[in-house]
Amino acid sequence: MVDHLANTEINSQRIAAVENCFGASGQPLAVPGRVLLGEGILTKECRKKPKPRIFFLFNDILVYGSIVINKRKYNSQHIIPLEDVTLETLPDTLQMKNRWMIKTSKKSFVVSAASLTERKEWISHLEECIRHLLTKTGRQPSTEHAAPWIPDKATDICMRCTQTKFSTLTRRHHCRKCGFVVCADCSRQRFLMPRLSPKPLRVCNLCYRQLLAEEKKEAEADRRQPEPIGSAIPAYEPSSGDDSDKSDDDKADQWPADTEFYTSEVSWSSFHS
Repeated sequence: MVDHLANTEINSQRIAAVENCFGASGQPLAVPGRVLLGEGILTKECRKKPKPRIFFLFNDILVYGSIVINKRKYNSQHIIPLEDVTLETLPDTLQMKNRWMIKTSKKSFVVSAASLTERKEWISHLEECIRHLLTKTGRQPSTEHAAPWIPDKATDICMRCTQTKFSTLTRRHHCRKCGFVVCADCSRQRFLMPRLSPKPLRVCNLCYRQLLAEEKKEAEADRRQPEPIGSAIPAYEPSSGDDSDKSDDDKADQWPADTEFYTSEVSWSSFHS
């Protein structure tokens, strides 16, 4: 199906429609051989609370963003190369059902679908695309993944010292290495993790000591080995970076029932419809 749709007019129209929805804030998505396979709204477990996000599955990337007007306008575009993705099915919680984790080297997060069938469809199509890409490139599945951030409401006390109680004046922070919710005293250190960011990031005291030890060990190993030439995973511009809890995410979603996504009268149905 992918080979059949690649470079066709209908596929070009579908991708152009997605680009138009993201507008100038998004990156160009049309490249030779890229096919839009499906789309849908999933609930993403963010730092402060779960929020709806629009997801688009292409044969080589996964794109998601915040919803301003459904099927009309999206922002905060994020692009994830599928070669870097690993999936993990998660058990239901009281608040969220049909959950799974999308793990990458730069960012890992939890999403949930509206039904068990929808989750199976998403995971099935994602795994098929990932398998095809790895076979095509000869790469092995990714083994290094960023830790998902534990939601703020998961704990009222620092997860490292277990003494500091969070309040309006005592802020919660997140260690970028382990994802734990920690207090300021337990996360005063910064460490450069190029895989995640070009700038030093906040880490907890325990992870800081571990990272220093790993850095020393890697430095000794590098003296005996030539540096790798580069990564096969494509790089993307900063708009692919962190997903934040900005005020625009908390606006009431007004989704007119009569809005149409594709104005070119293209017949397009998501794979989980």
